[in-house]
Amino acid sequence: MSDAERSYAGRRVLVTGGAGVIGRELIARLTEQGARVLCCDLEPRASGFGPGVEHVRGDANHLTPGLLSEFRPQACFHLAATFERSVESESFWGENFWHNVRLSHQLMTLLREAPELRRVVFASSYLIYDPALYSFDEPPRKPARLSESTPIQPRNICGAAKLLHEIELRFLTGFESARFSSVSARIFRVYGRGSRDVVSRWVRTLVEDPTATLQVFRPEGIFDYVYAGDVAEGLLRLGASDADGAVNLGSGRGRRVSELVDVLRRHFPRLRTEETPSDISWEGHEADTDRLATVTGWRPPTSLEEGIPQLIEHERVQPKVARPPQADAEIGVLVTSASRKVDLIQRHRAALHALGLGGRVFAADLDADCVAREFADGFWEMPPLAKLSPEDLIGFCKEHHIRLLVPTRDGELVWFAEHAEVLARAGIALPLGAAADVRDCLDKLRFFERCRDAGIPAIPTGLELDALARETGAERFVVKERYGAGSRSIGLGLGRERARAHAAQLRDPVFQPRVEGTEHSVDLYVNREGELVEAVPRLRARVHGGESVVSETVEAPALVEGAAALAHAFGLRGHAVLQAFTTGDGVQWIECNPRYGGASALAFEAGLDSPRHALLEALGRHVAPHLGSYQRGLRLLRYAADRFVGGS
Repeated sequence: MSDAERSYAGRRVLVTGGAGVIGRELIARLTEQGARVLCCDLEPRASGFGPGVEHVRGDANHLTPGLLSEFRPQACFHLAATFERSVESESFWGENFWHNVRLSHQLMTLLREAPELRRVVFASSYLIYDPALYSFDEPPRKPARLSESTPIQPRNICGAAKLLHEIELRFLTGFESARFSSVSARIFRVYGRGSRDVVSRWVRTLVEDPTATLQVFRPEGIFDYVYAGDVAEGLLRLGASDADGAVNLGSGRGRRVSELVDVLRRHFPRLRTEETPSDISWEGHEADTDRLATVTGWRPPTSLEEGIPQLIEHERVQPKVARPPQADAEIGVLVTSASRKVDLIQRHRAALHALGLGGRVFAADLDADCVAREFADGFWEMPPLAKLSPEDLIGFCKEHHIRLLVPTRDGELVWFAEHAEVLARAGIALPLGAAADVRDCLDKLRFFERCRDAGIPAIPTGLELDALARETGAERFVVKERYGAGSRSIGLGLGRERARAHAAQLRDPVFQPRVEGTEHSVDLYVNREGELVEAVPRLRARVHGGESVVSETVEAPALVEGAAALAHAFGLRGHAVLQAFTTGDGVQWIECNPRYGGASALAFEAGLDSPRHALLEALGRHVAPHLGSYQRGLRLLRYAADRFVGGS
């Protein structure tokens, strides 16, 4: 086995655009070498991906720091891109920016912080070369040979985007602080199995009808057709080399379109051709692959005569192995007490899509006209818990393929936790702790008592105002309901008489001394093994009605450390939100809500992808901890928005 063939054994490799024609070939080689691969692509998981490949279906623009920190990539092959034909349409303007310019920049913004990343291989293009050198007003006699030193003048905005990212990589790796090196492969005309290029399209057409007529543009044109398997091999070898900068990756031999037709005719002698008039210039180019040979000791070996039979065989067996569009599993999600929790519904739908999973997100609520209904894929007018049996719930879930429950209201958490075992036996995941622990989280007195017993600093809480005053020496107090959300009917900074008067208006009041400090929340996720996956502390910069309307993620090691201790002491599972005051004396915990909170969206954006974690655990997958990977200084501004429906 060569050094290049050993280079990826045991390594963690990120591949963007991995479900494409080059990506499939590349990932097959990586897994053969024993690499662990994270593939991100807009397309579904390829049927040939083995167990060593994790597939995230979605826009690579939306890769999160949490996902990358969890995977810890050591190498990246950046293939994701969008192309049009020779002449780009006006509508390609925005698409090119999003999928070529922004995506590449955003990806490297995240990857430059990846501590174990050592190598980036970028799929660039020959489109960066000056087209005046290989475009002609008449049929070319021979191809222009393009080398890495050939003058540059991008042919179109796609080529410009490729050149820009080459320069960005050169910029990033030019600093001493850079942890990784990079190489940009300027790839020529790719064809391969299952591709949409002209060679593959013609083969596909002829397999279906060997007498088909092919529409041929500029048969005298000359192109460097390079087989996708060779491109994948070249990318692997470049990744294993010490090469930097740009390296051409083509067959090294220009072939006329008419030669391509002649090769096809050997296999389909009855094919016909029809030359289609065109006002596009003749093209004539081939890659100078000397630098590729120098840095890798290898040149692409597959000629059209060798590559086309592989395409023909692939297309001929396709009907025998054809499969419907793949969804790894159909996992419906049920968000209960959905009310106005639109963002939570949308986050779970996005997580389903990103993981390549089939399924729908259902909203459930007592109110048949709740706002969330308009944003969900389905709705259940769920009966009150007093009238709901576990069997009824399981029946609804089975009917709609629901495998993940997301309870969101304090008053229902204990009920769900009490029935977690029977739900689990029915194949329905519920990321929630034991019923006794959930009950104590929702009871502010028990929360304080358990924190005290575990040595975790918490704000003193009592049922007797005078006793609490004597124990703490406080003169001002907070009065709140003992059970459920602490912001409801709260009295803040009250003297004794006013505190008693306020308590008389509450059902089950508790008293706490007023604490002067900075209020924080911590969103966290605990996996089913009890490991803290991530904790995102945020400053509650502005609070209205007990809800944080302006929040900002912060660097707060003491809060993260305390959150880990508290999560362990209370047996938390899934997503939870903790609240605390930080004072000159340290952290004092206020309460724990073992559910999503109103401002949890900030944690999601910062890198705590709890909806994705919960879905993975519903699939039986392990979610590994990636503490400290969240974005600091990210702000959330909460406001009401309007949606207009109907009209004519």
